Amino acid sequence: MCIAIPARVVSVDEMMAKVDMMGNERIVGTHLVPDVQVGDYVLVHAGFAIEIVDPQYAKETEELLIEEANARE
Repeated sequence: MCIAIPARVVSVDEMMAKVDMMGNERIVGTHLVPDVQVGDYVLVHAGFAIEIVDPQYAKETEELLIEEANARE
């Protein structure tokens, strides 16, 4: 199964961005979302931001991922 994780864009530098993904910062490629800006929320899969999403969608998805992880404990 493949999964994309929501993340908030912290900084953008050409075709790369630093994102905050549930409290962890990562560098991701932005080739698929060239119009991304600081403060946007993106879905990250395999090291790339693949889609810009609205903040509510990002929050709901993050909550579902946390709920699933807690259920597996």
